[in-house]
Amino acid sequence: MPTKIHAASLAAAFAGIVGLGLPALAKDATVTGKIGDSMCSVTHMVKGDDAACTRACVKGGSEYALIVKDKAYTLEASPKLKAQLDRLADRTVTVTGSQSGGTIQVTSVRAAR
Repeated sequence: MPTKIHAASLAAAFAGIVGLGLPALAKDATVTGKIGDSMCSVTHMVKGDDAACTRACVKGGSEYALIVKDKAYTLEASPKLKAQLDRLADRTVTVTGSQSGGTIQVTSVRAAR
């Protein structure tokens, strides 16, 4: 015999799912900051040449990151855009993409003016 699902039951189930802290939906974003990496975040471990440190960390498996004040956003990008991020390491850039939490799926990057 089929079970009837009541609207109140569905609402309660939905409220329970929302309460789990699932990630927010992605939103379009344009953010300006400095290109770094997710391992060093806002403070580079190798002193002196921040661009070289970023490149070494990424070569070692870290992801590119956009550093904005004291926050680092992990950047996910196509190989072509990663090449641009590499050229712009330690420079101030404007990144456009889809942001979900602390990650930005990059659709474009350009040097900031």
